[in-house]
Amino acid sequence: MMEKMFKEMYEAGDTPWELHRPDCNLIEMVRDHGIARGAALDIGCGTGNNTIWLAQQGFDVTGCDVTEIAINRAIAKAAAAKVACTFLRLDFLKDEVPGGPFSFLFDRGCFHSFDSAKDRRHFAEKSASLLQKDGLWLSLVGNRDEIRDNSGPPQRSALDIISAVEPCFEILLLEANHFDTNHESAHRNWVCLMKKRAR
Repeated sequence: MMEKMFKEMYEAGDTPWELHRPDCNLIEMVRDHGIARGAALDIGCGTGNNTIWLAQQGFDVTGCDVTEIAINRAIAKAAAAKVACTFLRLDFLKDEVPGGPFSFLFDRGCFHSFDSAKDRRHFAEKSASLLQKDGLWLSLVGNRDEIRDNSGPPQRSALDIISAVEPCFEILLLEANHFDTNHESAHRNWVCLMKKRAR
């Protein structure tokens, strides 16, 4: 269902999330929170903007997305930028993700796309399973506190996030901010940085 929806959006050119550059939230968090270079996974990587940036910063990075069109564009972008990345077309919740364990996971609006609390918990569990000890996950999540009169990214409350991730992750940072955008106004988000809990 989700694969079909995103395929149709890419085919129609209806991709409001596309920046054609790395997200400023990611740049600031890597810079300001001392996220160590290592094996990284960009979940729901789209056309690879953030994956490529992470590779340029010294991460050994894999990007995955459910949409073949996006992955093909990401491969072309990385080749044009002469950057070594791995791109995989897969369903994050259902498919095996090779290349781990990772030290850092990033998703810009992938976690929040699941309406079911059960699916969000599964997402958090899968993320934890792919991380090494003390691994970090940075998630940019649509913020339910934003009052809208138009469409935008899915919106989740702080409780939605905490309920899904707390069993597997220690929340290091959860703050309200805005999605990076090429449009006149930016939608509010949550910037959530988490550390895998010791088992």
